[in-house]
Amino acid sequence: MEFITIKVTCDPVLIDVLIAELFEVGFDSFQEFDNGFEGSCEQEKFEQEKVEILINQFPNVSFTIKEQEKVNWNEEWEKNYDPIIVGDRCIVRASFHKPQPQYEYEIIVTPKMSFGTGHHATTYQVLDYQMSLDHKNKKVLDVGTGTGILAIMAKKRGASSITATDIDDWCIENSEENFALNSVKDVRLIKGQINNVDEGIFDIVIANINKNVLLDQIGEYSSRLRESGQLILSGFYENDIDDLVVEAENHQLKKLRTTTRDNWAMLALEKRSV
Repeated sequence: MEFITIKVTCDPVLIDVLIAELFEVGFDSFQEFDNGFEGSCEQEKFEQEKVEILINQFPNVSFTIKEQEKVNWNEEWEKNYDPIIVGDRCIVRASFHKPQPQYEYEIIVTPKMSFGTGHHATTYQVLDYQMSLDHKNKKVLDVGTGTGILAIMAKKRGASSITATDIDDWCIENSEENFALNSVKDVRLIKGQINNVDEGIFDIVIANINKNVLLDQIGEYSSRLRESGQLILSGFYENDIDDLVVEAENHQLKKLRTTTRDNWAMLALEKRSV
């Protein structure tokens, strides 16, 4: 499979914004640097005109685009990846990093082309919230699982049943590998959308995707959530919180908590009949 790689040079404050914008037009794998980032997109999804219009909205940003075959992301990641510490209780590291047993939770991640290693503020915030949420003997659904990292945390927190979905072949492959690295077994992994999930009602539903998808699918999430169950959403900006809360209320979902990090947000909701 051939890919399009874009290399963007920009002010560091623009990195998260540009990554989010490129994610919306088909890019689904990113690697950050001090002065910018690289992103990859399947060639068949690439629309150069859209990308140029998008990036040209921002001042002092330069970029180059090239075609390439599948690359060894393990090797590339090893050159640039540092462990992530979440809330002083969790470390997310690669297999080539030394174990650090002083942390309560250790998650080992090997990259392919998928999203969600804990570096991004959205994944970080969900992991942080999961450490305060009771998962013991709970049935969990992770929509858009990416690397599988949030499903892995759910298992480490005591979930009894986990279903994870993604629409991307790379994410399915990567999450399978990461489940094995973390000795996480018996996860029902589905390649497809939320409407392909037929495992009944869940205690916890997690969706770290983007605002438009969340708004479109929030009714589906609610219909699969038991009374008093929790829905955890991320992948959107702080100024999008109100729009999501309003839509959530149309589906019997009430806001419990929000957090923000680097202008990105996490929203926890509870399903209530009244």
